[in-house]
Amino acid sequence: MRVVSGIQPTGNLHLGNYLGAIKQWVAMQDSMKEGDDCLFFLADLHALTVAIDPKELANNTIEMAAALLAAGIDPARSILFNQARVPAHSELTWILNGTARIGWLNRMTQFKDKAGKNREGASIGLYAYPVLMAADVLVYRTTHVPVGEDQKQHLELARDIATKFNTDFGSEVFVLPEPLVSKAAPRIMSLRDGSAKMSKSDPSEASRIHLTDSDDAIAQKLRKAKTDPAELPATMAELADRPEARNLVTIYAALAGTTPADVLAEHQGKGFGQFKPVLADVAIAALGPIRDRMVALLNDRTAVAQALEAGAEKARALAAPTLRAAQDAVGLQI
Repeated sequence: MRVVSGIQPTGNLHLGNYLGAIKQWVAMQDSMKEGDDCLFFLADLHALTVAIDPKELANNTIEMAAALLAAGIDPARSILFNQARVPAHSELTWILNGTARIGWLNRMTQFKDKAGKNREGASIGLYAYPVLMAADVLVYRTTHVPVGEDQKQHLELARDIATKFNTDFGSEVFVLPEPLVSKAAPRIMSLRDGSAKMSKSDPSEASRIHLTDSDDAIAQKLRKAKTDPAELPATMAELADRPEARNLVTIYAALAGTTPADVLAEHQGKGFGQFKPVLADVAIAALGPIRDRMVALLNDRTAVAQALEAGAEKARALAAPTLRAAQDAVGLQI
C-alpha cells in the first residue's frame, strides 16, 4: 500500500487547519503497516496557479512543514517534502498533458468555482492544475489517495489519464489509484460566527485559534467565543439550530479524540459558563505541546528545510523509475 497526499502551504495556521487536515495525516501515518509507504507533500507548485508573494510562499512552506513535524509527522515513518524539489512532478505533468483531454478539464468544477466571472483572466495553471494533481499521485505508482468530496473528481481524472496512457502506449506504466475513505474530518467554524468556516482571512483574530497561540490566548478566545444562553442538550440533533454551540462541542470532541455524543453525555445540562473552561483545558492540553514544538522548529528554519530536502531525496528515488518508464513509452528515452 502506498498513500500519497498533498496540501497547499498556507501561513497563520489555525485550529481548523490542524483538525481538518494535519491531524488526519498523523492518524493516517500511524495506521500504516510495516512495508506500506506514506508520502506527504507541500503543494508549492499548486500555489503558483494564483497571484503569490514569493517570500510569503517560501515562508509558508517552512511554517507548514514545521506544523506537520510538530503535530507528529515522523520523517522516519513518512516521506515529507515540498513538491518543487521533486522535478518528476513537473516533468510527468507535461507528458500527461498530451494524454489529458480538453473536454475532461472543462468538466472540472473547481476551475469554474475559483475562476468565477474572471474565467478569461485566470491562469493556465488554474485551468490545468488537475493534470499536475494526476502526476502527483501517478508518478509514485500510488495505490490509495485520501479524498474528500471536493477531490473525488480529480482522482477520477487521474484514473482516466492513467487508463488512456496505458492503453494508448500499450504499457502498464501507471497504477490506477483507489480512493482512501477515512473518517470525515470535522468542519471547524469561526468562534465568532458558527455559520462561517474558521479562516485566516477573517479580520477578527478572535474568530480563530492559531497553532502558535499561548495558553492564555487559547483560553481567552474560547471564553469569548459566541454562544447562546441555553444549556447543552442530550443530543447533537438538538443543536441543529445552534451553530455556535454545535461548533464548540465539535471542537471539544475532535481535540479530546471522542465523539460529540460522548461530550454531550458528559456535559448535558451545563451552561457555557461551565463548559468553556473545561473546553479550554482540553484545547491547551492538545495544542500546547504542538505549539511548543512548532515554535522550537521555527527557530531553526534551516533544519526544517533540511528535513524537507531529505524527504525530497527519498521521493525523487521513488519517482524516477515511473518517470523513466513514461518517457520510454512515448519515445523520449533514446
